[in-house]
Amino acid sequence: MSKGADTIKPRETKLQGDRVTMAHGAGGQSMQDLIDDVFLSAFGNDSLSSLSDSARVETGGGSIAFTSDSFVIDPIFFPGGDIGKLAVCGTVNDLAVSGAQPLALSFSVIIEEGFLVSDLRQIAVSARVAADLAGIKIVTGDTKVVSRGDADGIFINTAGIGLFSDGLGLGPTNIQAGDAIVVSNGMGEHGAAIMVARGDLGLETDLISDCRPLGNLCGYLTKNYPGLRAMRDATRGGVAAVLNEFAVASSKAFFIDEASLPLKPEVRGVSELLGLDPLYLANEGLFVAVIDPAQADAVVADLRKIPGGESAAIIGTVRSDPPGILVMNALLGGQRLVEMPDGEQLPRIC
Repeated sequence: MSKGADTIKPRETKLQGDRVTMAHGAGGQSMQDLIDDVFLSAFGNDSLSSLSDSARVETGGGSIAFTSDSFVIDPIFFPGGDIGKLAVCGTVNDLAVSGAQPLALSFSVIIEEGFLVSDLRQIAVSARVAADLAGIKIVTGDTKVVSRGDADGIFINTAGIGLFSDGLGLGPTNIQAGDAIVVSNGMGEHGAAIMVARGDLGLETDLISDCRPLGNLCGYLTKNYPGLRAMRDATRGGVAAVLNEFAVASSKAFFIDEASLPLKPEVRGVSELLGLDPLYLANEGLFVAVIDPAQADAVVADLRKIPGGESAAIIGTVRSDPPGILVMNALLGGQRLVEMPDGEQLPRIC
C-alpha cells in the first residue's frame, strides 16, 4: 500500500444514478447503498435494520429466525448442483449462520413458458434431496408461469424459518480485538465453477461448486464453542464482502494473511486468467466465523473432521484500529486495503 493501514479510512458512499444496474444486485457497496436508500428508508425497523442473514422475531414461545432469498443463476444446471439445490442450501445456510435450527422452507417458482417439464422435475427432486440432507421440510410454495422471454428459464424464491437457542446471540457487535477470523472451507469454488460452466473461457476442469447445507458445521460450533462471536455465509461479494461488513458493524480492523487463504489451484488459475480476486468470488457452502482466539485452533481442527469443513483455516485477526477496514498482508510483502466490492464480477451467480 502507498500508505500505512492506520491512515486508511473507509470510504463513504451513497446511491448513485437514477437507474438500477447489475451492480446493485452484486452483494457489494452498490447493493448496500440501494438497500439503505430505498428499502431501509421505507421499511426500517429494528429487525430489518440489523441486516442479519435472518431476522429475529420474538414470540411468546421464543425467538424465531426468518429469512428469504431469490435465485436467478445462469446456468441453471452447473457442476455440483442446480438452481433447486442452490435455493434450498442458500436459505438453510442463512438460518444456520445466524445460530438458528432450521425448521421449514417455502419454495416458489416463476417459470418461463416453454421450460422443459423434465428439467423442472429434476430441479424439484434436487431441492427435495438438499432439504432432506439439511433436515428440513419444504412445506409451502407458489407457482407462476410468465410469457416466453420474460423469465430466462426459471427463477426461484424461498423463505425459511428456524428457532434460536435460548441465550444465543451471534452478531458483529460481539466481535472483540484479538479475535481470530476463520473460514470453514476452500474459498471461491462456486464462483469459479460457474465461470467455467458458462463455457466462455474454453476451459475444462474438475472444479465443482461448493453448494451444500451448512447446518451440521454451524450447529456444531454453536453447541460447543461459547467463544463464537459471529458467522455469515460468504455468497455474493465473497469473503471480502463479509469481512468488510463485519469491520464496519463492529468498528474494528480486520487483518488477513494471503498465505493463509485456502484456495484450490483451479480457483487460483481461473482467477488469474480473468484478473479476478478470489476474495470476491461467491461461495455457496462456506461461512466466515469470528471466534475467541483461545478456541480458534480447536474450532479449525474440529471443522476439518466434518464433511464440508475439510479445508477450514484461520486467515487473520481482529484489531482495534483503524476501525471499519479490511487489510491483507500480501504474499510478496506489504499490505493492501481490501475494499467492499463495488461492481459485478459475474452476473447471475446465485
